[in-house]
Amino acid sequence: MTMAYTSNPNIARVRMAAVTMVRRGASTREAARHFGFNHSSVVRWVARANQEHIKGSSKLETLSSRPHSHPKQLSSNTVAAILEHRRQFGRCAQVIHADLVEAGMVVSLSSVKRTLSRNGLIPSRKWKHPWRTHVPRPLVLAPGDLVQADTIHFIRYHEQTRYYVYTAIDLYTRLAHAHFVERFSQRSSLSFILGAQNTIQLRFKAVQTDNGPEFGTWFKDMLKSKHITLRHSRVHKPNDNAHIERFNRTIQDECLGRHPKPEHIPAMLNEYLPYYNTQRRHLGINLKTPAQMVQRS
Repeated sequence: MTMAYTSNPNIARVRMAAVTMVRRGASTREAARHFGFNHSSVVRWVARANQEHIKGSSKLETLSSRPHSHPKQLSSNTVAAILEHRRQFGRCAQVIHADLVEAGMVVSLSSVKRTLSRNGLIPSRKWKHPWRTHVPRPLVLAPGDLVQADTIHFIRYHEQTRYYVYTAIDLYTRLAHAHFVERFSQRSSLSFILGAQNTIQLRFKAVQTDNGPEFGTWFKDMLKSKHITLRHSRVHKPNDNAHIERFNRTIQDECLGRHPKPEHIPAMLNEYLPYYNTQRRHLGINLKTPAQMVQRS
């Protein structure tokens, strides 16, 4: 049951006043003549107020003109199939859509996404990347001109907890450093960068990271006090950090593996990093080792 559209801001009070007049003994025709509305409108108002138990001090708001159904809406069987697939397998909308189409069901991907969203099955974004001041990328002409840093996340599946390995690589020499931590924070990020600077014996002029929470404003201010510039990569542009992402893959393939035991990680890093920095040849620096690049400079 819908009401006629009107832009009158007081129409909700007028409707209820007409209903109140009828409730006090007047006929619906008398109320319609008094307020200047059609008789059938007053009849509908009274019926709705009685049905919804609306009292005289309330307002009779305008009902939405939005239709309650659509000729092309999904059938209840299709909706049930989408929700059951999500409940059973926990997969994303694209996978659910592909499986349903393969099973002979006619449904679009947008309909699957809409159904999941209406039922609260699409998680909202928990953390938005903050706006960062753009810092131009420096030219890499000498060791320490630009160092990329990142964090590798590992999961203890039986405990559902995480542990981390900080990584850093100098773009000119390819000298790299890594350090294991149980928890990351901006303070531990600062400690890692300063420790990496001392370990590989280079003075860092600029550090580039992604937009993770461990590389926030406090971290930036502390680096600035050490005369080190911090710049962030562009959001959703992983190629901006291509060197450190490649090093992360290398250290997992050649040293840590995909699920290293936390107690073994420090010893594994102590054994691998000297090899990486002094013996492992790099295609990106004409088959030289990082140590040779340091000597050349």
